Amino acid sequence: MTVGKKAVPKELLDSLLADYRKPEDLIGENGLLKQLTKLLVEKALEAEMADHLGHGKNEAG
Repeated sequence: MTVGKKAVPKELLDSLLADYRKPEDLIGENGLLKQLTKLLVEKALEAEMADHLGHGKNEAG
């Protein structure tokens, strides 16, 4: 499965960084980077499992 590179909309970045006050907000223990990484990995794993199983989560096989 090949996915083309997509630009992240400026409005989305502005929204995500709206509460950014210090570096820890971005790269800290509970920072935005860690949260986004977790969400992206989970989404990728769900897609991989759906591809492997032949159906999505909570769908009949």
